[in-house]
Amino acid sequence: MEVTNCDLHFILNDMAKQETALLIADERIINKIYLIRGQKVMLDRGLAALYGTETKVLKQSVKRNMSRFPKDFMFEMTKQELDIWRPQFATSISDKMGLRYSPFCFTEQGVAMLSSILNSEKAIKVNIQIIRVFTKIRQMLTDNTELRLAVEKLERKSDNHSKNIELVFQYLDELQEKKEKKIEKPRKKIGYKLPKK
Repeated sequence: MEVTNCDLHFILNDMAKQETALLIADERIINKIYLIRGQKVMLDRGLAALYGTETKVLKQSVKRNMSRFPKDFMFEMTKQELDIWRPQFATSISDKMGLRYSPFCFTEQGVAMLSSILNSEKAIKVNIQIIRVFTKIRQMLTDNTELRLAVEKLERKSDNHSKNIELVFQYLDELQEKKEKKIEKPRKKIGYKLPKK
Protein backbone atom coordinates (compact mmCIF):
# COMPACT_ATOMS: atom_id res chain seq x y z
CA MET A 1 0.00 0.00 0.00
CA GLU A 2 1.40 3.33 -1.04
CA VAL A 3 1.18 6.37 1.26
CA THR A 4 0.58 9.66 -0.55
CA ASN A 5 1.50 13.14 0.67
CA CYS A 6 -2.16 13.78 1.37
CA ASP A 7 -2.39 10.61 3.52
CA LEU A 8 0.82 11.54 5.30
CA HIS A 9 -0.58 14.99 6.05
CA PHE A 10 -3.73 13.45 7.56
CA ILE A 11 -1.68 10.96 9.59
CA LEU A 12 0.60 13.70 10.95
CA ASN A 13 -2.42 15.91 11.65
CA ASP A 14 -4.11 13.05 13.50
CA MET A 15 -0.93 12.37 15.52
CA ALA A 16 -0.72 16.07 16.44
CA LYS A 17 -4.33 16.00 17.59
CA GLN A 18 -3.70 12.88 19.67
CA GLU A 19 -0.59 14.49 21.18
CA THR A 20 -2.65 17.56 22.09
CA ALA A 21 -5.32 15.26 23.47
CA LEU A 22 -2.79 13.71 25.83
CA LEU A 23 -3.83 15.25 29.08
CA ILE A 24 -1.86 16.15 32.13
CA ALA A 25 -1.90 13.65 35.00
CA ASP A 26 -4.56 14.48 37.60
CA GLU A 27 -1.92 14.25 40.35
CA ARG A 28 0.05 17.02 38.69
CA ILE A 29 -3.02 19.26 38.77
CA ILE A 30 -3.94 18.26 42.33
CA ASN A 31 -0.40 19.15 43.47
CA LYS A 32 -0.98 22.69 42.19
CA ILE A 33 -4.16 23.23 44.23
CA TYR A 34 -3.72 25.08 47.53
CA LEU A 35 -6.05 26.08 50.33
CA ILE A 36 -5.79 29.86 50.77
CA ARG A 37 -8.38 31.98 52.59
CA GLY A 38 -10.43 28.85 53.07
CA GLN A 39 -10.74 28.30 49.31
CA LYS A 40 -9.20 25.77 46.95
CA VAL A 41 -7.16 27.84 44.50
CA MET A 42 -4.51 27.49 41.84
CA LEU A 43 -1.69 30.00 41.53
CA ASP A 44 -0.89 31.88 38.35
CA ARG A 45 2.52 30.23 38.03
CA GLY A 46 1.10 26.72 38.35
CA LEU A 47 -1.56 27.43 35.76
CA ALA A 48 0.99 29.00 33.42
CA ALA A 49 3.12 25.87 33.67
CA LEU A 50 0.13 23.67 32.84
CA TYR A 51 -0.83 25.88 29.89
CA GLY A 52 2.76 25.93 28.64
CA THR A 53 3.11 29.70 28.85
CA GLU A 54 4.96 32.21 31.00
CA THR A 55 3.42 33.51 34.22
CA LYS A 56 3.98 37.05 33.01
CA VAL A 57 1.92 36.42 29.86
CA LEU A 58 -0.91 34.85 31.87
CA LYS A 59 -0.97 37.77 34.33
CA GLN A 60 -1.00 40.31 31.49
CA SER A 61 -3.98 38.55 29.89
CA VAL A 62 -5.82 38.59 33.21
CA LYS A 63 -5.00 42.28 33.85
CA ARG A 64 -6.39 43.18 30.41
CA ASN A 65 -9.62 41.38 31.36
CA MET A 66 -10.00 42.23 35.06
CA SER A 67 -13.76 42.77 34.71
CA ARG A 68 -14.09 38.99 34.12
CA PHE A 69 -12.43 38.16 37.45
CA PRO A 70 -14.39 39.32 40.51
CA LYS A 71 -12.93 38.62 43.95
CA ASP A 72 -14.65 35.22 44.21
CA PHE A 73 -12.98 34.17 40.92
CA MET A 74 -9.48 35.53 41.53
CA PHE A 75 -7.58 37.46 44.18
CA GLU A 76 -4.00 38.57 44.64
CA MET A 77 -2.14 37.04 47.55
CA THR A 78 -1.16 39.53 50.26
CA LYS A 79 2.46 39.99 51.36
CA GLN A 80 1.71 38.18 54.65
CA GLU A 81 0.06 35.25 52.84
CA LEU A 82 3.01 35.10 50.46
CA ASP A 83 5.46 34.92 53.38
CA ILE A 84 3.44 32.07 54.93
CA TRP A 85 2.92 30.13 51.70
CA ARG A 86 6.30 30.71 50.00
CA PRO A 87 8.05 27.75 51.69
CA GLN A 88 5.23 25.43 50.56
CA PHE A 89 5.61 26.02 46.85
CA ALA A 90 9.17 27.30 46.48
CA THR A 91 11.68 24.50 46.65
CA SER A 92 14.71 25.95 44.92
CA ILE A 93 16.39 29.35 44.93
CA SER A 94 15.16 30.00 41.38
CA ASP A 95 11.59 29.24 42.53
CA LYS A 96 11.95 31.70 45.39
CA MET A 97 13.26 34.33 42.99
CA GLY A 98 10.18 33.73 40.83
CA LEU A 99 7.98 34.53 43.82
CA ARG A 100 9.07 38.13 44.22
CA TYR A 101 5.59 39.30 43.27
CA SER A 102 2.36 38.25 44.91
CA PRO A 103 0.72 35.61 42.75
CA PHE A 104 -2.85 35.66 41.50
CA CYS A 105 -4.95 32.93 43.12
CA PHE A 106 -7.72 31.50 40.92
CA THR A 107 -10.74 29.69 42.34
CA GLU A 108 -12.50 27.01 40.30
CA GLN A 109 -14.68 29.66 38.67
CA GLY A 110 -11.62 31.78 37.93
CA VAL A 111 -9.91 28.85 36.22
CA ALA A 112 -13.05 28.33 34.13
CA MET A 113 -13.03 32.02 33.20
CA LEU A 114 -9.40 31.76 32.06
CA SER A 115 -10.53 29.64 29.13
CA SER A 116 -12.46 32.62 27.80
CA ILE A 117 -9.37 34.86 27.67
CA LEU A 118 -6.75 32.31 26.63
CA ASN A 119 -7.14 31.42 22.99
CA SER A 120 -4.89 28.40 22.66
CA GLU A 121 -6.33 24.95 22.08
CA LYS A 122 -4.03 23.55 24.79
CA ALA A 123 -5.31 26.06 27.37
CA ILE A 124 -8.89 25.08 26.65
CA LYS A 125 -8.15 21.34 26.99
CA VAL A 126 -6.12 21.87 30.16
CA ASN A 127 -8.94 24.00 31.60
CA ILE A 128 -11.45 21.24 30.94
CA GLN A 129 -9.23 18.77 32.75
CA ILE A 130 -8.68 21.15 35.69
CA ILE A 131 -12.43 21.66 36.07
CA ARG A 132 -12.90 17.88 36.05
CA VAL A 133 -10.28 17.52 38.80
CA PHE A 134 -12.02 20.21 40.89
CA THR A 135 -15.30 18.31 40.39
CA LYS A 136 -13.68 15.03 41.51
CA ILE A 137 -12.28 16.75 44.62
CA ARG A 138 -15.69 18.21 45.44
CA GLN A 139 -17.29 14.76 45.03
CA MET A 140 -14.65 13.15 47.26
CA LEU A 141 -15.28 15.81 49.92
CA THR A 142 -19.03 15.19 49.67
CA ASP A 143 -18.52 11.43 49.98
CA ASN A 144 -16.20 11.94 52.95
CA THR A 145 -18.68 14.32 54.57
CA GLU A 146 -21.44 11.71 54.31
CA LEU A 147 -19.10 9.09 55.77
CA ARG A 148 -18.07 11.45 58.58
CA LEU A 149 -21.72 12.17 59.41
CA ALA A 150 -22.49 8.44 59.53
CA VAL A 151 -19.52 7.86 61.87
CA GLU A 152 -20.64 10.74 64.11
CA LYS A 153 -24.14 9.25 64.25
CA LEU A 154 -22.66 5.91 65.32
CA GLU A 155 -20.50 7.65 67.91
CA ARG A 156 -23.57 9.39 69.34
CA LYS A 157 -25.35 6.04 69.54
CA SER A 158 -22.24 4.56 71.10
CA ASP A 159 -22.13 7.41 73.63
CA ASN A 160 -25.76 6.70 74.56
CA HIS A 161 -24.98 3.01 74.92
CA SER A 162 -21.94 3.83 77.02
CA LYS A 163 -24.05 6.04 79.28
CA ASN A 164 -26.67 3.30 79.59
CA ILE A 165 -24.00 0.72 80.42
CA GLU A 166 -22.50 3.07 83.02
CA LEU A 167 -25.98 3.48 84.53
CA VAL A 168 -26.44 -0.30 84.70
CA PHE A 169 -23.09 -0.69 86.45
CA GLN A 170 -24.01 2.12 88.84
CA TYR A 171 -27.24 0.28 89.74
CA LEU A 172 -25.32 -2.97 90.17
CA ASP A 173 -22.84 -1.20 92.49
CA GLU A 174 -25.73 0.18 94.57
CA LEU A 175 -27.33 -3.27 94.81
CA GLN A 176 -23.99 -4.76 95.81
CA GLU A 177 -23.62 -2.12 98.57
CA LYS A 178 -27.11 -2.86 99.89
CA LYS A 179 -26.36 -6.55 99.90
CA GLU A 180 -23.11 -6.01 101.81
CA LYS A 181 -24.90 -3.87 104.44
CA LYS A 182 -27.45 -6.61 105.01
CA ILE A 183 -24.72 -9.22 105.40
CA GLU A 184 -22.94 -7.13 108.03
CA LYS A 185 -25.95 -7.19 110.38
CA PRO A 186 -26.37 -10.48 112.18
CA ARG A 187 -29.47 -12.22 111.07
CA LYS A 188 -32.07 -13.41 113.49
CA LYS A 189 -32.50 -17.10 113.57
CA ILE A 190 -35.73 -18.38 112.28
CA GLY A 191 -37.51 -21.33 113.72
CA TYR A 192 -38.63 -22.87 116.97
CA LYS A 193 -36.78 -22.30 120.15
CA LEU A 194 -36.25 -25.37 122.11
CA PRO A 195 -36.52 -25.07 125.80
CA LYS A 196 -33.28 -25.39 127.64
CA LYS A 197 -32.91 -28.45 129.74
